[in-house]
Amino acid sequence: MEPAVREVVFASPTEHDDRERMRRAHAAAARQFQVPVSGPEVWGWQGRTLGRRAGDCWLRVVAAAVDKAGGRLWEGTALADTAVPRPVPRPRLRGLVDWSADEHAYRAELTEYISARPLAEGTPVLVGDVSLPDAWWADLRAALNTLATVPTDRESVRQRWVDTNFRRFLGIDPIQVHDYTTGHGDLHWANLTKSPLLIFDWENWGRLPVGYDVGLLHAYSLAAPVTAARIRREFAHVLERLPAGPGNSSRSASSCRRATGASTRFSPRSSPAGPST
Repeated sequence: MEPAVREVVFASPTEHDDRERMRRAHAAAARQFQVPVSGPEVWGWQGRTLGRRAGDCWLRVVAAAVDKAGGRLWEGTALADTAVPRPVPRPRLRGLVDWSADEHAYRAELTEYISARPLAEGTPVLVGDVSLPDAWWADLRAALNTLATVPTDRESVRQRWVDTNFRRFLGIDPIQVHDYTTGHGDLHWANLTKSPLLIFDWENWGRLPVGYDVGLLHAYSLAAPVTAARIRREFAHVLERLPAGPGNSSRSASSCRRATGASTRFSPRSSPAGPST
């Protein structure tokens, strides 16, 4: 069993000027949407995003250098809101604003506020077993099954990523991925709530290896053996389709994703008291 990990992976920018720039951008977005902000600041990876409660909404601002704005991660939330069927449980998007200032581009996303807490906070790792009812697991299976039917040309896990990272982080040769489906891409415990089930953080959804989402959730559950066993049981219909050993693209990719996260402090963004940051 892996040791429990409590490392906090979401933090404000290290530079004072960057923190203040993000705060000014968040305040500007609140004025644009005409919403009052309250509650604690919730920062995303390396201070790239900042979220706070805004009335009955959650206001999240993402920033990037002007020449790096746009693309898959930038557009994921908005595209998921229109392309992913509503039976897949997630916060609703209520508004978008884009602008540029001081050589930075910004996107503000106003989504419905979710009071339910995620099953993990500050880390994607489940550090102890959780008791989840049968209905919760049934809802998660249904959500992933529905998501798998969504046609898209978005690539969540690319072959190039496999080629670059497998040898570096797993010590095995890159493998060729042949079977793809549409998935969430960041399915971990900080992006899931218990009652009711909601799935946060849709930046990275798209095409990925069959079984990748389940494998990633399992990789983040190894410190909670009862829950890990429950995942294997509930998703046996997915896992049994996959070959065993290092040629298993989904299990290897999921393990590699967790390894790259531990190395780079990268983790899918989430909020402790609302939609993803």
